[in-house]
Amino acid sequence: MPKVAVYDMTGKQTGEMELNDSVFGVEINEALVHQAVVMQLASQRQGTHATKTRAMVRGGGRKPWKQKGTGRARAGSIRSPLWVGGGVAFGPHPRSYKFSMPRKARRLAIKSVLTAKVNEGGLVVVEDINFAAPKTKDVIKLLGNFEAQEAKALIITADNDETVEKSSRNIPGVKAIGTIGLNVFDLLHHDKVLVTKEAVAKIEEVLA
Repeated sequence: MPKVAVYDMTGKQTGEMELNDSVFGVEINEALVHQAVVMQLASQRQGTHATKTRAMVRGGGRKPWKQKGTGRARAGSIRSPLWVGGGVAFGPHPRSYKFSMPRKARRLAIKSVLTAKVNEGGLVVVEDINFAAPKTKDVIKLLGNFEAQEAKALIITADNDETVEKSSRNIPGVKAIGTIGLNVFDLLHHDKVLVTKEAVAKIEEVLA
């Protein structure tokens, strides 16, 4: 089982903890990680793009000239896709880009990224993260204690902590989420992941 140090909010080591092999020590599957990121980004697309077909473009109800005898090519409408101002052939239309992955595949993708974070030393376990009131300077101080003030940092608490979330909101590159919002994209996007002991237990309970 991988072992990691446990720190308090001041950055002082208070002990060690063993992480579950089935969550933080799996074989990394890059293909699944890629698929999970694509799925997450695809689901955020609005899909509201649209073009008009020849049936939607205004005008073109009358045949421009007679079928034969003019020496010109046959034309039935001035709104043909071949004409300037005509409709668009095979253009984009509103649609959903969402697709889903099997639950086991999604979970394995998250496990793969968590394992990679542990291997590269990007996962920091903190006894607890709590603030008396929403203050940006408290998060800046916390990150400074772990030499992560210049890094993109992800703070993971067991539940959605509104105080921690509001304190992190105004800092570029810093995000706070609860374990219920854990996702592959955020884990990959941030260099440093600060996670509470309670959050680790909850992640292992769900993913193991």
